[in-house]
Amino acid sequence: MSKDHASKKNVEGQAFLSTVLVIGGVLIVIAAAVAVFAATFVDSGYGLQASDRAESVATAGANDAYLRLVRASSFSSGGYTVTMPEGSATVAVTQNSPSTGEATVLSIATIGGRTRKINAVFAVNSSTGQVTSVLWQDVQ
Repeated sequence: MSKDHASKKNVEGQAFLSTVLVIGGVLIVIAAAVAVFAATFVDSGYGLQASDRAESVATAGANDAYLRLVRASSFSSGGYTVTMPEGSATVAVTQNSPSTGEATVLSIATIGGRTRKINAVFAVNSSTGQVTSVLWQDVQ
């Protein structure tokens, strides 16, 4: 085999090796991008479910406070826990807030790193014991 022929084979081999390395690199980048996209998609789906569960638990906490106000219109608490199968909510009830004859309820639940808060204000008639909802909002 001549020297020119061997040199030509080396150049062809180098070109082939470079092409294989570039194509392999591109495939690795594409595979990594697909993996990141899939992980983000799964995490966002899990995050949405966790957020929905946290909202349900926070709502249950606010409903519990409402029932306690119906049973005892002067009920007040700096914080108590409502436990559900999905998680727990911390609930605070403040009387005469934001004004006299009203009670403010703040219920906070955190599930899977997602926190949801429910803020509710109830009008409380101390003479009749009637409790009516004035405000109910999901606080982000």
